[in-house]
Amino acid sequence: MPGFELKRKDLHRSESFYQRIILFGFILFLTLMQVPGLLAQESDQTSKQSIEDLKKTAPKVYIDCGSCDLDYIKTEIPFVNYVRERKEADVHVLITTLRTGSGGREYTLTFLGQNKFQGQDDVLKYFSHKTDSEEEIRAGLTQILKIGLMAYVAKTPIREKIAVDYQKEATSSTPYVDRWKNWVFSLSSGGYFNGEQSRAYQSVRGSFSANKVTKDIKFNLSLSASYSHNRYTYEDLTLESNTRSYSGSGLFVKSLGEHWSAGAFYSISSSTYSNYQLRINVAPAIEFDLFPYSQSTRRQLRFLYKIGPTFARYFEETLYDKTKETLVSESLSITLDLREKWGSISTSIEGSHYFHDFSKHNLSVFSTVSLNLVKGLNAFVFGGASLIHDQLSLPKGGATWEEVLLRRKMLATSYSYFFAVGLSYNFGSIFTNVVNPRFGSVSSGGVQIMIGD
Repeated sequence: MPGFELKRKDLHRSESFYQRIILFGFILFLTLMQVPGLLAQESDQTSKQSIEDLKKTAPKVYIDCGSCDLDYIKTEIPFVNYVRERKEADVHVLITTLRTGSGGREYTLTFLGQNKFQGQDDVLKYFSHKTDSEEEIRAGLTQILKIGLMAYVAKTPIREKIAVDYQKEATSSTPYVDRWKNWVFSLSSGGYFNGEQSRAYQSVRGSFSANKVTKDIKFNLSLSASYSHNRYTYEDLTLESNTRSYSGSGLFVKSLGEHWSAGAFYSISSSTYSNYQLRINVAPAIEFDLFPYSQSTRRQLRFLYKIGPTFARYFEETLYDKTKETLVSESLSITLDLREKWGSISTSIEGSHYFHDFSKHNLSVFSTVSLNLVKGLNAFVFGGASLIHDQLSLPKGGATWEEVLLRRKMLATSYSYFFAVGLSYNFGSIFTNVVNPRFGSVSSGGVQIMIGD
């Protein structure tokens, strides 16, 4: 019927209209749901851009520390710019260390202001314990570094993103009592074994030490023993060698102020290599440091004088027809240690002689120098040399070829030396903010050329 068909068409148009309304409403709902996310994303991008702009104004920092975990520091302190060239830095952080009496380390962090922070210097210290793990040490050192950098960060716009927190610790009314009275003891032992079909080597060693260090006194005692065995087999020939040594040494020092100290060295030893069945030495000593001892992590110029008797008993009769003797000797050493922005220098020279015969003397020098020459160019030199005229324990019977090749006996010599020199040059971007641990610390590929016989 025509009327019925018309009503069906009107109903169909009505249903289509409502479906469009529902679809439009659903799309509008989805769009509105996305708006907060889009707004948040835009806000995050704006905030990120703001932080990046602020970080461009943050202090440029150069960390001068050969043993620090720089990747860890960069991750934990991201609000400064790290540079690898000291002259480009606003803050040069020089980190030096000294061993403490308990076996830990004293870290001295010297903050040296440069450029706009010129003249703004500071010094902070961090102490680690012998039982601290590597994680505890790097976390504690980084925390002190963070505190020291705040004085410089506070003068730049990035301070707006820094929050300061205070962690209040529970206080104890019971005072700490050191039941060990500053004494620290250490025991160690170990062995090393290797070999192949024609060769075998075994070595065992053990040691003991006792130390007590306070502001006024320093006491040290060390005992050690070692034994090694070598075996070589070639065709029908077998050659074996054994060496043994025992030693004990130590010192006692009393502080006499910021520049003077007095005390004594003592040692006892036995060595088949050196032909000493027994050697005992006691030497009272006095030392003067041109710089105050409180500056020892940065600079030292020490003059040390020793004098005392030495008793010796030998395994074999010596070149001088002696099986035992008691002699008196003296020595003077001068040591210079400097650690500055331009590099470091450590030099020591020592001379000694026996009183019964002044021709029996020894002169030694050791030096290591590391210099930051110009931007990116560094040089290092280290080495030592000795003039040796005091080998009183050399055996009269000499040494066989086997003993020479296996180094079972000390040989006569009038000198010894070693020397090394090197240069390094770095160029490119001065910024090192990014830490990327992927694939470990494998270096980039390169070409290696080896030349040999």
